[in-house]
Amino acid sequence: MIETHDPFTGELLASYRTESEEEALEKIRNVYREQESWSRNLDDRISIFKNFVRKNFERETNELATLITREMGKPISQAVSEVKKSIKLIDYLIENAHQIFDPEHIKTEAKKSYVRFDPLGVVMSIEPWNFPIWQVARAVFPALMAGNGVVLKHASIVTGTSLKIQELIDLPVFRSLVVDGKTASSLIKYVDGVAFTGSTATGQKIAEEAGRNLKKVVMELGGSDPFIVLKSADIEKAAKNAVLGRLQNNGQSCIASKRILVHEDIFKDFSEVLREEMSKVVIGNPLEESTYLGPLSSKEQAETIKRQISELKQKSQIITLGSEKGNIIPPTLAITDINYQDEIFGPVAILKKFMDKEDAIRMANETPFGLGTSIWGDEMEAEGMIPRIQAGMVYVNSIVFSDPRLPFGGVKKSGIGRELSKYGSREFTNMKTVWIS
Repeated sequence: MIETHDPFTGELLASYRTESEEEALEKIRNVYREQESWSRNLDDRISIFKNFVRKNFERETNELATLITREMGKPISQAVSEVKKSIKLIDYLIENAHQIFDPEHIKTEAKKSYVRFDPLGVVMSIEPWNFPIWQVARAVFPALMAGNGVVLKHASIVTGTSLKIQELIDLPVFRSLVVDGKTASSLIKYVDGVAFTGSTATGQKIAEEAGRNLKKVVMELGGSDPFIVLKSADIEKAAKNAVLGRLQNNGQSCIASKRILVHEDIFKDFSEVLREEMSKVVIGNPLEESTYLGPLSSKEQAETIKRQISELKQKSQIITLGSEKGNIIPPTLAITDINYQDEIFGPVAILKKFMDKEDAIRMANETPFGLGTSIWGDEMEAEGMIPRIQAGMVYVNSIVFSDPRLPFGGVKKSGIGRELSKYGSREFTNMKTVWIS
């Protein structure tokens, strides 16, 4: 039995019967039966997304956002934005599907040579609770548009959201599985690919199971993103964006600005502005429009963050800007010179100083992760650093964010493969070479 709870009030929201492996496997078999006909015509798929799927999500944006907030604590304004962003991804796919998935002709000695992008079959999407719609959309919508069938194993704490997504997609080639992680892992051998977003440790286990069965994987894993503030930066602008980058989604984001690295000459001034801006954040009930920082997703998540703060306290100066209440952890600064290796999935910013660009690059790369990097300061100076930054994404004078038009993903322990754009949308296709003499 799976139970979902409101992380702000503690209220029991719903209980769900867990499906057996055989029940889940039957769902997969049914998706396979439907996938062959679904894969035949791209124009039909575009039409269905345009006239049915998109309209369903648009019609129920507020209801879906409220469900997200109640299940995992995201402030309601951010939940609404998340649903709307997912709809924008549908729009991108509708507009660009032919460009992405039509055969790509290549000039060779052949009479005709081209590459086809045919669907693999059925993909399993294993997704986390922190962005319950957007993470699913990034993996599921392109895979479906490519002609695949998809089964979703969502995080248990957002089971209601998972079933609501199934209701809104409303296609026989998509099904939500109400299973535990062990069962999901045992089902990998029955599908053709696995899209996973979550922790590096869990991703390694899933990749191991997928590798044992030679299944294609895309892994979007953890991050400890650096936010580099050069001496040439606009201090006030950089500090305000550091707050946004660190605290959005209650600090529970893989691309959050977790390590704020500041040039020593401006460290004092920047720290003061950052502290002031963080103290302005409205903390409280996530269902209230004015709230920017709500509860962490669960008691277990809150306890993990408290433990990490305690670890940092031994060798760092800890500044807490508010008080704990239930699962709410207030904005916290850890001013330190240690290399803290764990990903902190909550509203805690590590604040460190560097001496020069070489020092900044070294510190940016000293983590096992390599997802995104944000650099603030003179554009030419920042751009010159980019080739040496070990990350899948680098943003200058902007926080790191995902955009349907650009590939999203990391290197090192932050993942394998890409999502979004034409590059990510083709991940679960057979790039089939055709040569006609």
